[in-house]
Amino acid sequence: MLRTEPGLRRSALYQAFLFGGFSAAWTALALLLTGPRYRMDAQAVGVLALIGAASMFCAPAAGRRVDRHGPDRVNGWCIGATLAAAAVLAAGASGGPIGLAALAGGLLLLDVAVQCSQVANQARIFALRPEARSRLNTAYMTCSFLGGSAGSWLGIRTYAHLGWPGVCALIAFAAAAALTARLADRRPRHRGRKDTPSAPPVRRSAASPR
Repeated sequence: MLRTEPGLRRSALYQAFLFGGFSAAWTALALLLTGPRYRMDAQAVGVLALIGAASMFCAPAAGRRVDRHGPDRVNGWCIGATLAAAAVLAAGASGGPIGLAALAGGLLLLDVAVQCSQVANQARIFALRPEARSRLNTAYMTCSFLGGSAGSWLGIRTYAHLGWPGVCALIAFAAAAALTARLADRRPRHRGRKDTPSAPPVRRSAASPR
């Protein structure tokens, strides 16, 4: 199905990139908050993670937007929101109340973007072949979680070498990669073969009414 369904490949690629940035942020967040800049404990990290629960309330709104505008446009909004979240999260490196507020706001925006992207992508793949939804979803979710695993791995290593600003740059890079893939998909493709000729008009018999 990944070979034969371009819509499935597109959805899997978008979500793999965005979920990779999401995983990088949340994996490195614990290191940032428990580090010397904030000096929080694990309970504080857990409380901050609760803001992600607010993203579930955005799923019905995302579904309505997909029905009205289509999944491609919603994907574009989600990619833009992820880029904006990376910029807001970068202010979290400053520490203090302002930095903590930036982290909370940026993480909420990132969670909403990934959640809404999930809704749009699953709407796209489920419309491809309704009789094979389980297999489509298996392929899609496998690619998504591979992207998330890669994001966690890269997030830890990026934080170790470049700190929190490097993690925010990684999130922006993942969103930019998804945007590049989306623009490439929207580019018109010139077919090497001629269009299939239309069928000849049906001639009316002498006995047929005019």
